[in-house]
Formats: sequence, structure tokens, C-alpha cells
Amino acid sequence: MDSNPVEEATLPGPRTGAAVSELRVLVLAGGLSYERDVSLRSGRRVLDALRSSGVDVELRDADATLLPTLAGDPPDAVVIALHGATGEDGSLRGVLDLCGVPYVGCDARSSRLAWDKPSAKAVLQEAGIPTPDWVALPHDRFSELGAVAVLDRIVHRLGVPLMVKPAQGGSGLGAAVVRDAAALPAAMVGCFAYDSTALVERYVPGMDVGVSVVDLGDGPRALPAVEIVPRDGVYDYAARYTAGLTTWHAPARLPAEVAARVAETAVAAHRALGLRDVSRVDLIVDEQGGAHVLEVTVSPGMTETSLLPLAVKAAGLDLGAMLGTLVARAAARNH
Repeated sequence: MDSNPVEEATLPGPRTGAAVSELRVLVLAGGLSYERDVSLRSGRRVLDALRSSGVDVELRDADATLLPTLAGDPPDAVVIALHGATGEDGSLRGVLDLCGVPYVGCDARSSRLAWDKPSAKAVLQEAGIPTPDWVALPHDRFSELGAVAVLDRIVHRLGVPLMVKPAQGGSGLGAAVVRDAAALPAAMVGCFAYDSTALVERYVPGMDVGVSVVDLGDGPRALPAVEIVPRDGVYDYAARYTAGLTTWHAPARLPAEVAARVAETAVAAHRALGLRDVSRVDLIVDEQGGAHVLEVTVSPGMTETSLLPLAVKAAGLDLGAMLGTLVARAAARNH
């Protein structure tokens, strides 16, 4: 498996009959999820980056006017900067497939798989990729079987501390670290506010890292890992998007052999889930240097505090040029 991080500030040229500057691109951002504001910030960043590379690009929301626009004046390619269910559960990608409009990123099936964390973790586990042990608990079963009894069994099996988060969702919304069993009920209630199913997994102490995986024409490769150091110890929504609450180190402060292991694990997760073009793999590196995959995002954030742009910069690449290459590859799939 070739999983070496991108080491040189070079990008392959577009593999289509047209130059990137001749393509017309639509960036979709906004949507109606909890992550709308973050998505709009990501979309504007993508818009500016592509324009800096000479691409004819437009930013628009995914609303009732989208399908008539795609039918009447289809773009050469779409960049999905939507976060949350709209951009990541596969439904929008399926609609774009129906319209015959190519897009950057994985297909609808793989997106659905990665979006559902318990399903994705099962695939990773089957592929031999380390991921913390977990239990997925729908709210209905939680109530029917008796909350106290269920929580007691979870603590008995997984111990504490625990990580509680929505089975579907992103940006740390509804996530909480439970360091004492008495705090588990409140964490479950907070989680159920964002999703009908909670994922409860064994908490693995260590370094939080995000690894962006990109395929610029020569197979998926890991960009340098970005180390995440939240001030309060938890990388939740506020820590991700509030200035001053998190410090990032790009590349992560890891020994070379551990960095290589982390990169290999990230690429293996990308491949196991059948992803394409670009993804971000979130991992914990334990004290022994072991890499444990927490989740995989198919529509990585592109804001000023997002991990993908930090990784691109650490790799010595130009964000606009990289996005231009991905757009050209997507457009080529329609020919």
C-alpha cells in the first residue's frame, strides 16, 4: 500500500481535454443542517481559492432552485462544501448522479457508509483497522430497555472514561467525554438532542490528529497530520470554530515512524470505505504510538480553522491549485 504523505509542492495537471480555467464550477454551501454557518464559511473559502487559480466558479445554496439550474445550465463540476446530513449522507450526491452532474468527492453509497459512524467503524474493524470499541444505542431502545440498566451495562463493558457522540453528525455537535459514570446520563441526553442514535465508545487517551487524504491522480495519499490541542481538552464545536480555544500543529509533533503509521492508517481507512478524491480521517495516537481511527469525513471543512487547509499548507501545496486538480478530475468523469 502506497501511503506516503505528499512531500513535494507539485500537482499533476488536469486530465481532461479542457484546462481548469475553461471549466465552469458550482460550489454548494449552506444547507439546513446545524452546520450551516460553517458550511457557508467553507464555501467562501473554496470559492476564493478556485478563483485565485483562474476558475470560473459560483457559490450557491442547495435549495429549491438548484435542480432547475442543474437541468437548464449544468456546470462542468460541483464542489460540495455542505456539512452535516445535506452534504455527507449521500442524498445530495445521489441527486447529482441523477442529474448527470459530476462532483468532487466520493459517490453516494460510500458517503452514506462514512456518514453513519457505527457502520463505518464496523467496516474498519472488519478490515483490521484499529478503532475504539463501541456500542450504538438508538433512543427508542434506550427508553424501552430502561436507561439505568442499559447505562450500567455500557460502563461494565467499556469502562470509563467514555466518548459519547451522535451516530450521524459532525463538527463535534452533541459530543462529550464522560470521565465518571454518573455523568453518562446527561451526556446521552445531550447527544440525543442531535441524533436519534448515540455512539458510545471507549475513550482512548492520546494525541488528537486529523489526516487529510487526497488523490490528485496517482492514488490516495496522506497530507501531513495536523495535531489538535483544545484548550479545555475536548475538540467540540466551540473548540473547532472559536478563535483561541484550540491550537493546531501542522505537521503534528510525531516521531517519523509514528507519522508514517498514522498516514498509512488514514489511507487504509479511506480505501476500506471506498472513498474518492478527498477525505479527512480523525484519529487518536496513543502513548505507544498506535493509531486509532475515530471517524472519517467525506466533506472536510475548509474554514480558516479547518484541518484540510492547514494540511495543504504544511505539505507546501497551493489550495487553489489542489482544488483545481480535483475539479478537473471530477469533470473528466463525465466524459
